[in-house]
Amino acid sequence: MIRFTAVLVHRNAPELLEGTLRAFDAQHALAGIVVVDNGSSADHLNRLRQGLERRRLAHPGGVGVEVLEAGENLGFGPGANLGLRHWLNRCETPWVALAPHDAHPAADCFARVGAELARRPRAGLACADVGDGGLPVLDPYFGGMVVPGAEDAEGWEDVDYPHGTLMFAGRRALADIGLFDERYFAYCEEADLGARATAAGWRVGLVRGARVTNTHLGSQVALVDYLQHRNTLLLVRTHSGRYHTFIRCCISLYQLSAGLLRPARRGLVFDARARADGVIDFLRGRFGPPPSRYLSR
Repeated sequence: MIRFTAVLVHRNAPELLEGTLRAFDAQHALAGIVVVDNGSSADHLNRLRQGLERRRLAHPGGVGVEVLEAGENLGFGPGANLGLRHWLNRCETPWVALAPHDAHPAADCFARVGAELARRPRAGLACADVGDGGLPVLDPYFGGMVVPGAEDAEGWEDVDYPHGTLMFAGRRALADIGLFDERYFAYCEEADLGARATAAGWRVGLVRGARVTNTHLGSQVALVDYLQHRNTLLLVRTHSGRYHTFIRCCISLYQLSAGLLRPARRGLVFDARARADGVIDFLRGRFGPPPSRYLSR
């Protein structure tokens, strides 16, 4: 049986994290948990510690939890890297399970994933099934996107990149391709990692039936719109080239204009200033943390 170490990236949500830890405790293949606190406030960090102490007293023989305090909001990718480096240097498990603080895997999730990984020596990255039937693909113009997949699929299905809700990475693969590109901060970093793994000859898969759910979506619309547009352009330039990037810039500007002129055509995530800032910062080569006005909202 393949054994996993879990890395959970947390920020200002200790109660959500407690529920996630209970879901991870049900995974029999789990050897340990590393929580990366990504710059929580003092109050939230104190509540996190209190919750972990209650958990330890209630289940003294349970899976151990280590906490790494980043001290600031590094973003999901850089925060995950902090936990991944700790796993690579301090743990012996061959695979790591990475998730945000609100991912709830079904009780048989890790067992299903582990069974599929054991059959594939060149498996490098994988992800659990979010239940939408979608297939993560890397489009040369639109970057990472989800297209309809086979409704009756079961088990391993090759994909271009893993979902970020709950993804699994092999020690040998990460030693080969490296960790997350920290320029992304958040959004698109898993698509970049998947593209690098595939280019290096590793298999990337989605395990149908290994279910996981997100219990909470809390990012601000402006922050999401900024990061998605800036980072998609970076992803397209990195893996498809300048011509495709130019076309993608034109598409972004067209969608921005259409959204301003015809509000009914706006998607669920639309903030005109944030979207424009994302394109401008890409053209300027400004990556990493977004402008403070988006983080402070």
